[in-house]
Amino acid sequence: MDDPLLIWGAGAIGGILGAYLARAGVPVLMVDIVEEHASACSSTGLIIKGPVEEFRQVVPCVTPDQLTGTYSRIILAVKAQATEGALAQLLPHLAAEGYVLSAQNGLNEHVIAQHVGAARTIGAFVNYGADWTGPGRILFGNRGAVVVGEIDGAIRPRTRELHKLLQIFEPEAVLTDDIWAYLWGKLGYGAMLFATALSMDSMTVNFADPARGPALMGLACEVMRTAVAEGVGPKPFNGFEPAAFMPGASDAAARKSLADLAEFNSKTSKTHTGIYRDLAVRKRKTEVDPQVGTVAQIAAGHGIDTPLLRRLVELIHDIEEGRREMSPDTFHELTKVLT
Repeated sequence: MDDPLLIWGAGAIGGILGAYLARAGVPVLMVDIVEEHASACSSTGLIIKGPVEEFRQVVPCVTPDQLTGTYSRIILAVKAQATEGALAQLLPHLAAEGYVLSAQNGLNEHVIAQHVGAARTIGAFVNYGADWTGPGRILFGNRGAVVVGEIDGAIRPRTRELHKLLQIFEPEAVLTDDIWAYLWGKLGYGAMLFATALSMDSMTVNFADPARGPALMGLACEVMRTAVAEGVGPKPFNGFEPAAFMPGASDAAARKSLADLAEFNSKTSKTHTGIYRDLAVRKRKTEVDPQVGTVAQIAAGHGIDTPLLRRLVELIHDIEEGRREMSPDTFHELTKVLT
C-alpha cells in the first residue's frame, strides 16, 4: 500500500512500534495529542532507552488537528478510556477499504467495531514493558508477548501483512486465529496488575508476597470464570497461566503462576505498571473502568459475582480522587473481601 501506516497514539505502545518500523524503512505517520511530543518525534527524533535497545529515530508525528488525508491502515494505541474520542477524530481519515487495529489493553475491539464495523476491526495483544517518560522519550523496559488476529478468527492477507510488520519489532510475534483468548488472558493478568498499583511496591514485590497472593489469585479467578462464561479459553503468556486460575484448579498451580510472574517482572527495568505511573507520577485517571469494570459488568450479565473486581475498581477510584494513599494497607482492603 502506498499510504503510510498511521499510528494513533505515540506513547509507550505506539511510540515504540513507530520508532522500530520507521527505522526499518516502513513509511509511518504518528498522531499524538501532546504537541511537544509530536514535535520532538518529528524533529530531533524519538529516543528509545532501556536494556532492550537504545536508539534515536525521527518519526513524522502530528497532532490530530494537523492530520490530513485518508489511511487504509490505522493502529490505535491510546488508553482504553480515550478510545471513543480517538475514533471520532480518526474516522474521517479512515479509507473506505481501511481497517483499525487495536494495540490496547482491554476489549476495545468491541468499541471499535461499533464505530467502523466488525469487518474493519482487527485485534492485537501486547505485553512488552514500556513507559512514556517525557516528550520524545520512551523507556523500553523488556520484551513481551505480541499477538495479532482477526476478531472473527479468520486469517487474511491483511492479517499476515500486519504480522510481518510486527515481527520487525518483535521477531517472536504470533499470528493467531483466537485473539480473544489472548485478550482475556491479559484481562486476568491485568486485574492483578491493577492490584499491584494499590501500593508503591514493585510488581515483583507484589507477586512474591505470600500475604498478597490470595487476593491476586482471587482476582484472576474471577476474570477466568467470566472468560469461560463468554466461551473463551484464555492462553498463557510470560508467566501468566490461565489454567491455574480456572474453576477447580489447585492453589499450588496458582502460586506457581504468581512465582513465574514475579520472575518475569524481576527482569525488567520497568519495575512498576503504567497504572502505577498514572496514579503516582502523572496524577491522572487509569483504565480501571474500561478494563476491570467492564469484566465485572460482563460477569454480572452471566450471573457471576465478582466482589474482588468490584472492590478493586472502588479502591483505584479512591486513589485517583485522593481518598486513599497507595500503601500495603490499601492493598489489603482487597484481602478483607476474602474474609
